[in-house]
Amino acid sequence: MSVLRFFLGGRDLEMVEIRRLLDRHAPDRFEDLGLSWGARASAYLPGIEAALARGETPVLVELIDDLPATMDRARLRVVDHHGNAAWRPTAIEQVFALLGLPSENWTRHMMLVAVNDRAHVDGLIAIGASAEEVAAIRAADRAVQGVTAADEAEAARAIATRQVVGRLTEIRTTSNTSSAIADGMLPVVGGPGHDALLVVMPGKLSAFADGAAIQRLSHAVPGGYWGGDLPRRGYWGITLSAQDAERVTEAVRALLRCD
Repeated sequence: MSVLRFFLGGRDLEMVEIRRLLDRHAPDRFEDLGLSWGARASAYLPGIEAALARGETPVLVELIDDLPATMDRARLRVVDHHGNAAWRPTAIEQVFALLGLPSENWTRHMMLVAVNDRAHVDGLIAIGASAEEVAAIRAADRAVQGVTAADEAEAARAIATRQVVGRLTEIRTTSNTSSAIADGMLPVVGGPGHDALLVVMPGKLSAFADGAAIQRLSHAVPGGYWGGDLPRRGYWGITLSAQDAERVTEAVRALLRCD
């Protein structure tokens, strides 16, 4: 097998832990531009082309493939567990395996990070994480994503003004992140809970619901991304243009209200 060179995608707690793994076990074999969610492989195009020219195998870690059509995909490895790859192990588990590390190197913290990335708080509770561990992992994830104290305060305000119609809780926020809202709604941290949750942000939507609802969204609304503990529960999101915002929001709202 040729030498693997890793190119890291959007930063969240899992990606930070992947970076730490690579720092320890492959310090000269990765590139990290500190990108945000929705990161595209083209950001690394010169590095990917250089790796291929050296006979290396580029590993795209949670990067949207917008590389030129002429790129030989057979020479690339893709690490992801979102969208159509939601059935695969988490990205950190895949990188751990690609590095060929022994099982004793897999720590409880890595396990908590992996479960959090796939199944969020429900998954953490299911594996016996303590309330302290849940709070610490979720706070660390929000911090890595750039959630600020102002975002946390705005989340509390937005949750207090939520609207509930049938199974759908809709929350509108001036923030550009849904993380603090999704966490603040959880009963484990004293939140009111929800069935299906729609967070409407400036130019973005995020939804959290059962697997059937996420599947409906992924099929009916093009351009979105999704993942989570599918097919049980998951999340879905999309970036909106100004001209499409009202139409797409109403379509998503209708789909989430379905039983």
